[in-house]
Amino acid sequence: MKRLFDARARLRWIHLILGGALSMPYFLLGSVFVGPFLGHDNVFTSTSLQFTAFGVALPTAALTALFPLVRPLSVGAVRALCAVPAGRLADGPARSRAARVRTAGWFTLHLGLGGVISGMTLAVPPFAGALIALPLMTWLRDSPLALPEVLTRAWGLALAPVAGLAMLVALAACAALAGAVLARSAPVLLGPAPADRLAAAERRAADLAVRNRLARELHDSVGHALSAVTLQAGAARRVLDSDVEFVREALTAIEETTRRTVGELDAVLGLLRQGEDTGGGLAGPTLDALDDLLAHSGVKVACTRTGDPAARAPEPVSREAYRIVQEGLSNALRHGAAAPVSLWIVLRGEELEIVMENPLPDRAPVVRPGGGRGLPGIAERATLLGGHAEAGAHGDVWRLTARLPAGGAGGTR
Repeated sequence: MKRLFDARARLRWIHLILGGALSMPYFLLGSVFVGPFLGHDNVFTSTSLQFTAFGVALPTAALTALFPLVRPLSVGAVRALCAVPAGRLADGPARSRAARVRTAGWFTLHLGLGGVISGMTLAVPPFAGALIALPLMTWLRDSPLALPEVLTRAWGLALAPVAGLAMLVALAACAALAGAVLARSAPVLLGPAPADRLAAAERRAADLAVRNRLARELHDSVGHALSAVTLQAGAARRVLDSDVEFVREALTAIEETTRRTVGELDAVLGLLRQGEDTGGGLAGPTLDALDDLLAHSGVKVACTRTGDPAARAPEPVSREAYRIVQEGLSNALRHGAAAPVSLWIVLRGEELEIVMENPLPDRAPVVRPGGGRGLPGIAERATLLGGHAEAGAHGDVWRLTARLPAGGAGGTR
């Protein structure tokens, strides 16, 4: 009994009343056709004519439910009022024919059950209330209303309140049963079709790709900063008592590196907090900021630029090139001492080439903080742009080479 009147049952009852309200325009339209067709001016004078008009209204409702936008409206009502888990319902308009047909079936079922329960809700409570009050109010018995003969007898009059309460309980039971039917039918008729599941998988894959790019940005930026700061701090500690000027320069480099990295970290975390779809790429430094990176990298870099890549390379290519150089410097710091690095950035035709060399260490490399996805990350960045990257020992130097397509490099950014 309690389940007939709990919060879930009440919400489902409201959902049925909503279906009844939605069915009224279709019912009125059906009555316009049924009355003249059967030779009656007013269908409301006959119960059979009303049910006939209602039967005509439901196919009309099914036809209007074939429009794609009916599904999201129905899904929103079901999620709010029917206690159906959101994951079992489809998102967005119904695009395929099968999805529209299933939505039309749901809409018809909702309006059909809702119309019946709404009619019962309007008719039963007043009659049940009259039965409950009948033994106490003699004027009801003397009213011009044609009461059933059984209610004029003493035993019928005594049982009238019981019958009234039973009618109210029956109404609640019918509403609960209809609500349960709708709740069970919703995942079947409004659930995701194969095309919807594919679209959802594509959205998840796109979101995962964005998050992977954000993770790569964090790795490259923070990893390089940690490597540079660790090297600078270690060098400053060794000459703390003998070369105050070098210590001052090292601390300045640490300050600049951490300030720049904190700014980049804030930008990336801002994107994560907002759940922003970055579309064509992530905001970040480009080759315009390369001089500042080289100046505070913690290693001496001899850089040669040809073809004005900072000004002429497209922004996505320039941004990825900056990160590739940054990660290359991090690798040099992680796997060797502060040996000089030679860097060439050449823009020729529709290709941007990055070559970085540093001497191989005489001893086993010292792994510093920030390692993990350096060279694979470089290769992934190049591949995503349609280029390629390779790295390895060549004689007594370690060489990193990346070639990125730079179509339209002659344009402005």
